[in-house]
Amino acid sequence: MNTDERREQILYTLKQTNTPITGSELANIFKVSRQIIVGDITVLRASGHNIFATPRGYLLPHDQAKEEQLATIACQHNDDNLQTELEIIIDNGGKVRDVIVEHPLYGEIRVNLFINSRRDIQLFLAKKEKTNASALMSITNGLHYHTIEIPNMETLELIKTELNKAHILIV
Repeated sequence: MNTDERREQILYTLKQTNTPITGSELANIFKVSRQIIVGDITVLRASGHNIFATPRGYLLPHDQAKEEQLATIACQHNDDNLQTELEIIIDNGGKVRDVIVEHPLYGEIRVNLFINSRRDIQLFLAKKEKTNASALMSITNGLHYHTIEIPNMETLELIKTELNKAHILIV
């Protein structure tokens, strides 16, 4: 298989799944190194494909037939409330697309999360624990933003109410 064929197959593989696939998994499938996959993803992105890199792997967003709306919420809390924050959003009908912080030197830093379920929350927290990594909000004293997907404005209001009760939402 040549390079162009492999890239087409990577795209096909990403289109066939709704869950992220790691670079290592793709490398095993195509019998190349992870670095080759990283380069292939870079070329695919440069050619116009909207491939997201998440903490759990690469994801190609599917056309959303449901008319999900996007909202940005401001939150502030410590590490102890990270799970609570994510569970409130998910349990009340939202999906966490990303996390954003305003860094004093670099400006906006945005990281894709694509957390859609409690299972995704557990995988995210397990990876955080395993890598002993700090949450991005740690560089801004817990202040951060999330872009969330919501089916309607009532869901957004419910999420905001519950986050406010937990002293997480910045109003």
